[in-house]
Amino acid sequence: MNNIPIQWDHWRSFIAVAEQGSLSGAARMLGLTQPTVSRHIDLLEQATGTTLFLRSQQGLVLSDIGRQMLPEARAMAASAAALERSASAPIALTRGIVRLSASHVVGAEILPAVLAPLLAAHPGLEVELVLSNRNEDLLRREADLAVRMVRPAQTGLVARKIADVRLGLFAHARYLAARGTPRSVAELAGHVMIGPDRDSMALAGLADTGITRRMLRFRCDRESAQINAIRAGMGIGVLQAGIARVMPELRPVLADRLSFGLECWLALHRDLHSTARVQLVADHLAEHLPRALAA
Repeated sequence: MNNIPIQWDHWRSFIAVAEQGSLSGAARMLGLTQPTVSRHIDLLEQATGTTLFLRSQQGLVLSDIGRQMLPEARAMAASAAALERSASAPIALTRGIVRLSASHVVGAEILPAVLAPLLAAHPGLEVELVLSNRNEDLLRREADLAVRMVRPAQTGLVARKIADVRLGLFAHARYLAARGTPRSVAELAGHVMIGPDRDSMALAGLADTGITRRMLRFRCDRESAQINAIRAGMGIGVLQAGIARVMPELRPVLADRLSFGLECWLALHRDLHSTARVQLVADHLAEHLPRALAA
């Protein structure tokens, strides 16, 4: 390595470019200008004496060395963020930053309404919500608290089951009025079915009910797009019953034949169990989230 000082901002830009695939995307993500991000990458490459990104038709892609560095850079970012959260308030105070991880659906559709009264009651509390369908690594402090739809397997975590979540097929009343309500799984073949594209786990779950990928005429791996397609009256798709409950225009389809179940778990790092602000958010979610998820 050359004797060029590497600043933390350089690594932040490196991670952002790796995730966004372009200087402009990284600049928007970080709230910086594109020339600033470009300068950070140039300085980092000069300091490390290597090429970190290669240009391709898809944009900027990591070089072999860049791919080797990315996990450690992300670990450093997680540690820095955890340190910032720890420094935001003493352990005994219910103010400061709590980083919460949840799936796209729960995070976007359910948690805002659940968290609103908590933030109103505690002006010193800050919540950073990470929308991700991958399990955030709580052990590496990428998040302080996580709402997960599977039971956490890692040791070193404190986890409690807070709800059983029911899922089923739903469609807009307008769609069913125009196309009719299917009375069997076989009749679904004549309808516009909405579902995942390449999400193997979600596709396998549907296949267990007799619904195959070929039956899906609108496919997308983002559940938010699936939900909005159902809302728009495009067709029939899988939805959490708790979300459908607050949309009176949606109707269940084959509710007596096709029903899915998931467990909802709340998990946090064992070392954070006595941190007042984290426990405050955890207790609030444990009390209010089950009602929001209920059918």
